[in-house]
This record gives sequence, structure tokens and C-alpha cells, in this order.
Amino acid sequence: MDLGFQRRSVFSNLLLFLFTVSILLSSIVVNINASIHSYDKETFKDVGNAYLLSGGSEGILASLTTTSRPEKTASSLSTRDGRSYIRFENITFWRSEAAAEENSDMAHGIQVILFEAADRNDIGGSAYGGQRAICCTPDLAKLEGCKQGEVIRRPSATDINWPFILNVHFIGNDLTTSLDYTEVPITKTGMYNLFFVACDPKLKDMVMSGKTIWKNPDGYLPGRMAPLKKFYVFMMLAYLCLSIFWFLQYLRFWKDVLQLQHCITAVIGLGLLEMILWYFEYVNFNNTGMRPVVITTWVVTVGALRKTISRLLILCVSMGYGVVRPTLGGLTSKVILLGITYFIASEMLDITEYVGTINDVSGRARLLLVLPDALLDAFLILWIFTSLSRTLEQLQAKRSSVKLDIYRKFSNALAVTVVSSVAWIGFEIYFKATDPFNERWQSAWIITAFWDILAFALLCVICFLWAPSQSSQRYAYSEEVGEESDDEEAQSLTNGNPKGGELSLVKQEKNGRSDDEEDESEEEDKRE
Repeated sequence: MDLGFQRRSVFSNLLLFLFTVSILLSSIVVNINASIHSYDKETFKDVGNAYLLSGGSEGILASLTTTSRPEKTASSLSTRDGRSYIRFENITFWRSEAAAEENSDMAHGIQVILFEAADRNDIGGSAYGGQRAICCTPDLAKLEGCKQGEVIRRPSATDINWPFILNVHFIGNDLTTSLDYTEVPITKTGMYNLFFVACDPKLKDMVMSGKTIWKNPDGYLPGRMAPLKKFYVFMMLAYLCLSIFWFLQYLRFWKDVLQLQHCITAVIGLGLLEMILWYFEYVNFNNTGMRPVVITTWVVTVGALRKTISRLLILCVSMGYGVVRPTLGGLTSKVILLGITYFIASEMLDITEYVGTINDVSGRARLLLVLPDALLDAFLILWIFTSLSRTLEQLQAKRSSVKLDIYRKFSNALAVTVVSSVAWIGFEIYFKATDPFNERWQSAWIITAFWDILAFALLCVICFLWAPSQSSQRYAYSEEVGEESDDEEAQSLTNGNPKGGELSLVKQEKNGRSDDEEDESEEEDKRE
């Protein structure tokens, strides 16, 4: 009783620790709306001969209708009205008092530039092959015909009204100026970029507040994420079908269920819960344009927990837990420590990628967090295959052909998974390296979807190989030695309906082990 109480206490403390880590990590990320880009006293950065503030970048599909809406009723209409637009609300600029006093007799402005990624070369220019400039210089004014002190802009080949520019001016010695409520309809599908630009050096200390709303025809989901909402519906149905099959078998043969099969049940349950949470998170995101930190943090926490338990399950299976050895012995603490480390690394990566997402462009912070996650995955793969090789050798020495056949199938599936993962990582690197401006954003969702499909496929293989049945105890841990034991095991697994005498024989073999064999097993655990 004391030992069981201690184990439950340790487990409860572990869950409390993981929950605390999740909350702390999520608190690091600023609560930013994704398709509703909020700006709170944002500062401009010195880029070339201009001062820039990035307003966002997202893939937007063309409007399905040309119906306009009145300004004051914009918020009352449905998000699925078939319209795409970028709307500016409460955009306000502040300049310093020194700049206001110095330029009290002049009107200095800010230009709001909205352009599609394919038209990026229509912004800026260079004189005589020199450094590319955003604002018009005296030399460029002669060459390009632009107006000095303003952004260089050439009409797009497909639409002379794009790139789209709005002008905002400071009047007299006013410290602030605002951009009127403006809604820009999107009539062409593309990756759109928004920049606020000031060409006057006296405005270098300027700050801005307000928000912009980016909408697709079906809602506020960014174009890169919109297909994932439908994808998670299919994944939900796939996990549901697997859950029904597994739990029917689980309930049917619950008396013969192994400890390993309990772990598989937990992974299936977490996978189904994760898909459901992702779907509803995306539905909420699409309807409101906002991504609440707490809800999204819980979603990524369930996902990180599922990935951690899945990897530890594969590791334990590779070690022969419950099949070749009754316990992990002295490796238990190392496996738990690796699991905690992997959970924290995966949680940090997912929080950075999802909770802090404001654009269709991945941030640099994610690149730094990918490294520890990738290194832990590589270490896990090495440990898994090393343990799997040792388990196969032990099964060959015991001449347990049925268990050996199961593990060979498992090792083949694992090898295919690893090769597919490495190949897909190479494709992902190529995909991103050849698309620096995210112009292939409409197919970028496949990158995320592949990993969920691969994890589900491997889980299906594990469920097939270790499904609960009447013969589950036959391929559980036992000290079968020689041809006779192997023949009995094969007969039980192929018939699927062993006689009562055969089951009692296995129990007698388990209970009748010699002290020397037990000592040998303990020594083996200690050596590992």
C-alpha cells in the first residue's frame, strides 16, 4: 500500500510539474492576435534609407464576391460572407516633441504600403547599380521619375493600382496623426505584405498603435492554416475508427490485457483528444480572428504529451518491456528523465510556433528551438535501434519465433518511418530554401500534416502487432526455453483460442522459474 501510494504521489507531482512548466512557457509569449494584428507602441527600424515597421504577412485568397459593406456595420456581418480584405482600425502615429517643433511649418508623412509578394520588385530601386533604396533619392528621382522623400513604387504588371499605398501626414506641430478607417479589398490570391514606412530622418523615433484585420473568404484563419481545419476533421475520424477497434478489443479481452497495451491505449486517447482540440481551436480562430493563449497552450501541451509518451512507448517496446523483460530495471529513471526533457523541448517549440504566431511566416525563434528537439529525436532513434537490436538477439537465442516475427515486423515499420522522416526533412528544407518569400503558402500545410499522418500510421502498426486478444499472455514476458515452448506459443497465436490447459501451463512456467534464472535476469538489468 505504501509503495502504491508513493508511486501515485510521484505521478501527481510529475503532472503538476509539467502543468507548471506549460503555464510558465506560455507566459513568456505575448498575447498577440493572429489574423487581427495588434500594434502597441511599436517602434520603427532603420532599414537602408528608410524607417520601417512590419505590419504583417499572410496568404489571402481572392474575394468570392464584390459586395461592399458599410463602415459602421462591418463587425455585425458574418465572417463567411465570401469577402477578403485587409482593414485598418485605430492606426495612430506619435512623433517626438523635438520633431514636431522643428517641423511645425511643414507636413511630413508616413506611407502605408501593401503589396503582393510577386510584386516585391516594384518597391524600391537602385541608382547606377548601387545599394537598393526604398525611399526616392535625388539620383533615383532623375532615373525613376519618383518624388524625392517618398517610397519608390512602380505599378504591377497585373494591376496598375497595386502596390497599394496610403499616405498619412502630420499637420503643423501636432504630436499625433491617425489613419482613417480603411478597408482594402483583396481581388487576387497571394501572399500579402504590409509595411509602414517613413522616409524623413526626423521621424526615426516615431511609434505606432492600432490594429489591422486580415480576412479570407471563409473566415479569419491565415491562408496557410485554413486547410488544416479540414485536415483535422479527417484525422479525428481516423483516430475515432482506431479507438473503436482498439477499445472493443480492449474490453473484450480485458482480463488478458498487458501493461504495454495500457500504454498504447493512453497514446490513442491522447491522439484523439489532440485532434479534437486542434479542430475546435482552429474553428475558434477562424470565427474570431484571435488565438487565446490559455486555450492554445492546452492544445499544444496535449500534443507535446502525446508525442512524448509515443516516443517512450516505442523505446520501451524496443527494449522488450513486457515481452523479453518484466521491467526496465535500472533504466527506468533514465527513460523518465529523457521523457521530461523531451516534453519541455517539444512544449517550447510548439508554444513558439503556435501560441506566438502572428503571420504566415515562421519566426527566427522557432529555428533556435528546433535544434534541441531534433537532437533529442536523434538520440531517441539511436537508443531505440540499439535496444531493438539487443531484443532481437535475445529472442533469437530463446528461439521464440512468434515474438521474433512480431519484432521483425515492428523493426521494419520503424525503419520505414525513420527513412520517411529523414526524406521529408530534406524535402522540407528544400521547400523553405527555394521559397524565401512564402509564395507557395497554399501547399505549406502539407508540411505539418505529414508528421501527424506518419505518427498515426506507426501507431496503427503497433496496434495491429500488439492488439489485445486471448493469446496476449502468450507473447508476454515468460521464460520459455527450447522448441517445445516455441511450438506451444505458435499454436496459441495461430489458433487464437487456446485451451485452458495451455494457459495454465504458461502460468506454471512463470511461477516455476528457478532462483538462478531470476538472478540472471536481475544481473542483466543492472548491466544495461
